[in-house]
Parts: sequence; structure tokens; C-alpha cells
Amino acid sequence: MSAIPFVPDDFEVPRSLRAEHFVLEPLGPQHNASDHEAWGSSIDHIRSTPGFDPDDWGGDTWPYPMSAEQNLADLQMHAGEFERREAFAYTVLDGDGDANSAEVIGCVYIDPDNAADALVRADAMVRCWVRSDRALLDPVLAASVREWLAAHWPFTTVRFPGRDVAVG
Repeated sequence: MSAIPFVPDDFEVPRSLRAEHFVLEPLGPQHNASDHEAWGSSIDHIRSTPGFDPDDWGGDTWPYPMSAEQNLADLQMHAGEFERREAFAYTVLDGDGDANSAEVIGCVYIDPDNAADALVRADAMVRCWVRSDRALLDPVLAASVREWLAAHWPFTTVRFPGRDVAVG
């Protein structure tokens, strides 16, 4: 018996999202230095962002201090999940710069929903954050991701913990 895939095999996973103030691309090891600095400088802000309560992450207390080497391992894990189509983590890059040298200003995580309550469980669970010095972009990012998921992803329902129960 095989597990139900997170996305259909014939679904072409989007590799980017361009918005006015930012660009999303798959999170990977190439983002290590800028990613580590982005979340490391914003731990308290991320913890206060909707969706980052440990109860929303199955008890995970991230973000917590870790070395650049530990962060690299985490990015490699996210890249592997992306390639295996198990979960999709995107880095949020400053839209004012060249994508090759742009600064990481946040992340978006698209995961299978882990809600214990089947009544609130959706096809996907999404969390996103921006660094504290870009806090005003948080609702813009969340709204852009909602629209992107509705227009370009195969999910019927999406849950944004801390932001709403489920949308579809």
C-alpha cells in the first residue's frame, strides 16, 4: 500500500513566484549565509508571526539558535523534500535585487497538513515569515501566497495556522 502523494505526479511544481516586493524560489543550500542571517536576526519576530506557535508545528520550537553548519543541513533537508515532492520550502528574496545576489527576507513552507482534527485538516498547511526589518511585508506575502496557491497549485483547501482555519 503506497502513501497518497502530496501533489499529483503529473503536477509541475512552480519554481518561482514574482511579486512587486519579493521573489520566491526553492530554498536550498545556496541561500545558507543570507537565510541564516535573516532568521537569526529575527527569532522573536518569527516566533510572534501567525503559524509559528509550536502547536502549529507539531511541537517544533524553531526558530532557535543554530550554527551556519546546522542551518546548511536544514536547507539540504528542505531541498531534498522539495525534490521528492514531500513538502515545498521557498526562500523569499528581496524583489529589488538580482535573484542571484538578492537578500533573503523570509521563507514560505508548504507542507501536508498535520492537523489532528480531521474537521480542520486541509490539503496543505502553509506558514510564512519575513525578517523583522521587513515586517510590513508579512500580510503582503501571505496574501500573495494565498493567490498563488489558488491559481497555480492543485489544492482544494489550504490552512494557514494562526491566520485562519482553512480556505479553499
